[in-house]
Amino acid sequence: MFAFYNTEFKPPSRVRIFDTTLRDGEQTPGVALNIEQKVLIAKQLNKLGVDIIEAGFPAATKGEKEAVKVIKKLGLNSKICGLARCKKEDIDTAIDCDVDIVHIFIPTSDIQIKYTIKKSKEEILNIISEMVSYVKEHGVKCLFSAMDATRTDIEFLINVFKVAEESKADIINIPDTVGIASPEKMFNIVKLIRENVKIPIDVHCHNDLGLAVANSVASVLAGADGVQVTINGLGERAGNASLEQVVMILHSLYNIKTNIRTEYLYETSKLVERLTGIKVMPNYPIVGDNAFSHESGIHTHGVVQKPETFEPGIVKPEMIGHKRRIIAGKHSGIHGLEKLLKEMGYELTKEQVQKVVDRVKELGDKGKKVTEADLQAIVEDLIGGLEDKRFVELEELAVMTGNKVIPTASVKIKFKDRTLIGSDTGVGPVDAAIKAIRRVIKEVEDIKLVEYRLEAISGGSDALASVTVILEDQRGIKSIGRAVREDIVMASVEAMIQGINRIFLIRERIK
Repeated sequence: MFAFYNTEFKPPSRVRIFDTTLRDGEQTPGVALNIEQKVLIAKQLNKLGVDIIEAGFPAATKGEKEAVKVIKKLGLNSKICGLARCKKEDIDTAIDCDVDIVHIFIPTSDIQIKYTIKKSKEEILNIISEMVSYVKEHGVKCLFSAMDATRTDIEFLINVFKVAEESKADIINIPDTVGIASPEKMFNIVKLIRENVKIPIDVHCHNDLGLAVANSVASVLAGADGVQVTINGLGERAGNASLEQVVMILHSLYNIKTNIRTEYLYETSKLVERLTGIKVMPNYPIVGDNAFSHESGIHTHGVVQKPETFEPGIVKPEMIGHKRRIIAGKHSGIHGLEKLLKEMGYELTKEQVQKVVDRVKELGDKGKKVTEADLQAIVEDLIGGLEDKRFVELEELAVMTGNKVIPTASVKIKFKDRTLIGSDTGVGPVDAAIKAIRRVIKEVEDIKLVEYRLEAISGGSDALASVTVILEDQRGIKSIGRAVREDIVMASVEAMIQGINRIFLIRERIK
């Protein structure tokens, strides 16, 4: 625990959430949003309860300006902010969009002053005074940022913010522009600025060292009134502080409230993920797909009894619109899979559940991920085999194929008390195997293949193959066979055998 908890400053009871997904978030390499996409995100941020939406940098392009204008005209409850450099033409462009807040910034660290703005510190102070006053003269709120604040000489930084305050800025912002601050440093900077400046303070933390969330929280504990964040932690380089994580930490660990409607966090994350094309890591906190997922038998057994055994408890999936998931995998236990199967609508015996567990573990040992769709297919496959009377059983199968070899399949099938053996060729190994089965079974019944469907139900080159066949006998009786295997040929053969068995079962029942 940080020593900075002993302070005369009490954290605010409520923190303002400033979302910059549409500005800093769009600066994520590879992300480019059109106006329609920006509008969808803005509406969702408004639904989420964000206090201020930084809609863009109006002076950057004509499209940016138009997007900010359109978002402002939506009449959202969230305040709309536009970014501008400390230049009158930038500020005029933002004001022309009718924004509620103009966010102006200027470099203040020695390195950025030397290599970017190339002004003296006195000139910078004069520019701040002039530009803040210029914004205020137009009747618009002004948010001022000292860019690269955490690498700025602290005495100069205090002067910078004092000048901004004297010029009637409404909010000042302390950016950790290159993400090099520690939580202790952010706390101390915010505390010192808080001692010298009375207007509201924001912080804007980048995640270059993975500390953006911790730095944002430390800043609030030091007295910051607002945090600038993005959905899914999007932003330049390693991104910004994640809105989802900052909000849930403040709510659950410190009882510091925001106006965020947390039940929409997962929904918002998924929307931004889809529109930006930047996927959230499965193990990403709060909104990642694995955030409330459990595979290990020990964990799932505990979670089935009481979720808090292997979850934080203070953050529940329903609080953020997420859901708890039991995952099928090589570490699965019977208790977890039994609960998962019940949730999927299957009422299985202990013997059947154990068969499912065995199949799942077998696949897991082969390095395969078992999705819920995979599990469903496996269960349906096993249930079919368990429920149906077996008239036909595959005893042997051999398939030969190659570059200059005609695909050929040979099968040995047991039908009741008879053994049937035969072979056939086809355009490929699957076709050959199916034809061989039909040729052999024709000694008993001529069964036609009406339809064949193949689906890869999990991603990757080693995906599970789900094969569905529709068969028909000479009487017009139809049946469906379905099987799931890693091997397409075996899946096809098992589906055929299952479908043939069902035809004979139906015929027996309608005698």
